[in-house]
Amino acid sequence: MVSTTVDKYVYLSLERSFNPIATSLKYSTVEKVDSVDEIKHPIFRECLKMHNVQGVEINSTADIPSGTGMGSSSSFTVGLINLLRAYNGNFSDRRFLAESACEMEIDILHEPIGKQDQYAAAYGGLNYYHFKKDHSVEVEHLALSKELKDTLNKRLVLFYIGGDRSASTILKEQSESDERKDEATKKLCSLAIKLKDDLKSGDIDSLGKLLDESWKLKREITSRISNNKIDEIYDLGLSNGAVGGKLLGAGGAGFMLFYAHEEDQTGLKAALSRCRDIPFRMECEGSKVVFNDQH
Repeated sequence: MVSTTVDKYVYLSLERSFNPIATSLKYSTVEKVDSVDEIKHPIFRECLKMHNVQGVEINSTADIPSGTGMGSSSSFTVGLINLLRAYNGNFSDRRFLAESACEMEIDILHEPIGKQDQYAAAYGGLNYYHFKKDHSVEVEHLALSKELKDTLNKRLVLFYIGGDRSASTILKEQSESDERKDEATKKLCSLAIKLKDDLKSGDIDSLGKLLDESWKLKREITSRISNNKIDEIYDLGLSNGAVGGKLLGAGGAGFMLFYAHEEDQTGLKAALSRCRDIPFRMECEGSKVVFNDQH
């Protein structure tokens, strides 16, 4: 897989509670409990249990809504583990954070997901990931020149198309193996390898064409990935200047990414005016502790 993090964030803060037992959590809702076992939010509950933390107040906010394919759930998990370990006085390197988040989401909470979002959130930047059969992960940073990175930032256009979906439902269907899905998955892997090589050689325009090929292949894996609305938006994009694109995440809703040359973006945005244009830039850092006032 080739992926990049972008400058949209999950923010987490922690303070000791005046009550050494009570734990207060503020996210899309508020939870106040006397026992960690009473916490309804599964990631909060299991992470606090794993790191033996209670009697704290934790706030969580995000630039991007959850359930929209931008990796916010795994970014939250990585950030929370980083936060709790820092609270306990422990430093966390990127691989440790990635694997700890994978353990939490896949092994403990049994989510039907892969490791891509956790590794992206932990490492940050533009990287090539090789997920091996022995479950290990190789990470290769793709170091583009400043000029190429600036050009790539200018040619990537992101639209919020709305809706929400159950990623678990879609991913369960994707994981059910058959010959057609397996062949499409192999082709997607080969496209990732080609993209890595093309980017390293400076051919960033390859991204537009490979996005188009990968989106068509992904749609073959399960019918839940796309729908009439998504197909209409994608076709409008391609007929109004985009070279290629894809729906981000598991599918079904969320954000559509297009690759378009600068001179074609005015027409593209006009054609998709019903969708919200989301300005963004690629980001080079993963999860980090920005302030720690432990005494």
